[in-house]
Amino acid sequence: MIEDMFQPLHLGVHKLANRFVFPPVKLGYGLPDGTVTNRQMLFYRQIARNGPAVVILEPVSVTSDGREHPRQLCVHLQESVTQLKKIVEVIHEEKRLACLHLNHAGAAANPKVIGHKPKAPSGIVCPTHGQESVPLSLDEVQAIVSAYKAAAEKSVEAGFDLIEVQAGHGYLLSQFLNGKINRREDAYGRDRLLFAKEVLSSVRAGAPETPVFMRVSGNEMSPESGAGAEDLLPLLRLAEEENISAVHVGMGNVCFSPPWYFHHSSLPEKPQLDALAWIRQQTALPLIAAGRMGRKERIHEIMKNGLSDLIAVGRPLIADPDLLQKWHDGEKVPIRYCGYCLQGCLHRLKNGEPLGCNLNPEVGLEPLKRTDHPLRVLTVGGGPAGMSASLYLTRRGHQTTLAEKTDHLGGQFAFAWQALGKQPMRDGLYGLEQAVKKSGTSILLNTDVDDAFVQKFQPDLLVWATGALQNEPEIPGIDNQYRITSLEFFEGAKEPRGERILVIGAGRTGLEIAQKLGHEGYQVTATKRTDPLGSMMDMISRKLILKQIRAMENVTLMPHTTVKAFTEKGVEVEQDGVEMLLEPFQTIIFASGMTSAPGPDEKVRKSVPRIEVIGDAGGVNDIFSSVQAGYRLSLDY
Repeated sequence: MIEDMFQPLHLGVHKLANRFVFPPVKLGYGLPDGTVTNRQMLFYRQIARNGPAVVILEPVSVTSDGREHPRQLCVHLQESVTQLKKIVEVIHEEKRLACLHLNHAGAAANPKVIGHKPKAPSGIVCPTHGQESVPLSLDEVQAIVSAYKAAAEKSVEAGFDLIEVQAGHGYLLSQFLNGKINRREDAYGRDRLLFAKEVLSSVRAGAPETPVFMRVSGNEMSPESGAGAEDLLPLLRLAEEENISAVHVGMGNVCFSPPWYFHHSSLPEKPQLDALAWIRQQTALPLIAAGRMGRKERIHEIMKNGLSDLIAVGRPLIADPDLLQKWHDGEKVPIRYCGYCLQGCLHRLKNGEPLGCNLNPEVGLEPLKRTDHPLRVLTVGGGPAGMSASLYLTRRGHQTTLAEKTDHLGGQFAFAWQALGKQPMRDGLYGLEQAVKKSGTSILLNTDVDDAFVQKFQPDLLVWATGALQNEPEIPGIDNQYRITSLEFFEGAKEPRGERILVIGAGRTGLEIAQKLGHEGYQVTATKRTDPLGSMMDMISRKLILKQIRAMENVTLMPHTTVKAFTEKGVEVEQDGVEMLLEPFQTIIFASGMTSAPGPDEKVRKSVPRIEVIGDAGGVNDIFSSVQAGYRLSLDY
């Protein structure tokens, strides 16, 4: 039962407040010179307050050439102790333990960040950035080993309670262990465990009294390039010999199986359970299970079967930092459950932006303050932007009414989770919806807002969040075709007819439709005028869905293709300047982008002193941007 997770646990010299751990999550909140920012400290305070017993900081590289992100926390600089101590003190103030996560990315280091090609045991190409690494010299290997000792010493100076060494997931220690990658002919090739031995010994020498966790990948899920069980087993034996306090078990390889490393929502759960079971058989050391642990039922299954001693909860705490407290209190307050979509977190970091969340625009920010000038607010549109604006304006103390023309809240968010592999997003929508309902916002469903309604309501502020409409291109002959918009498809308003279906627009929505229909056995062709296919998708989701679709013989993707006309003989298209005729289709589905819904008319504008147009109504974007827009609006009022 989840109640058992809140019992204290003795782990070495420490007494843990509960059985939860916050894993190392890349934030992108720091400054390039290693300075810790106020947002970092606010973030860790949010996580630590009534949170996991152990808070592991975002990864730090022990040397400058092992970094992945320009705003990564640093431990190799002269002023690192002073900077890291700021975060340690915040965590300690919340009566939680602080753990420093030490790593060197090796071949996975970002060339743009370190200023040169990555260095690794041997020449390796990490597909994430595509540059072949340079083999480390013996002197460079020893310098990295020494850097681990220096980092451990600094962890003691900064006041950390624990240290975690990254030894898996395709990073440097794993690269040395991996027989498929380590092709060295020196001592580090003949004994692939040697580097790990020296690193752990070095950490012990630098922090002899500090308990050490070891992070591993239970299965790197890459038979061709990833480390295998034969590589991991000696490492587990070494962990026992070195009296490691706990083994932190994730999945995947950052270079060769990123979807598993980031635990994408569409992946099956069984391989992770199998990996935990295998590791449990190999070692008696305490285990920490990591990856998609944001549901009580899953935690219960893992603990009931004895597969772990502690549970790592990362992204679910970013979506709702009060998650553990709400579980402890019996969920009397709605929970915003992470959907593992990677859209607001990983996608933003890969684009050089700081970590965010589709559901939680307050992550790492100061709590909202009550306004001194409460307004009468009318929000029109119950999609992500309208719900967000209503929720946060109400929290600020405004008298807010939310009017939605349909019989439910959610807008396009209500359809997003219906794509294959995105079902966990439904819980997030429900949590956001419940938060709005319990906030004190007055909700009016099945309500059309016109000039008469606005004049009768007399708001001080009108928030226009009516979302977007399907863009339907004018194509000769289209009026003679049976057609469905993407919105009609996902809401079930119209069903596909026949076996052959043409999807016009192979962006994110179009690919999701093609995948779903292909899975159901339809013959599907999806076109896109430009490349790349799946634009607007995060890198992991895009690669996954394209791989799955390309494995379907009944689905054809046609980039650089313009649909020119529909005739009795078929569909005239042009691909890369070549005209061709496709056989007729029984159903045409428009997924060719969205266009903003009409804004308030002139009569409405004249009857309200202040109007704000937000979300897709102000410019088509995504769920993250819409939720952010509602939150930012509340800050202005």
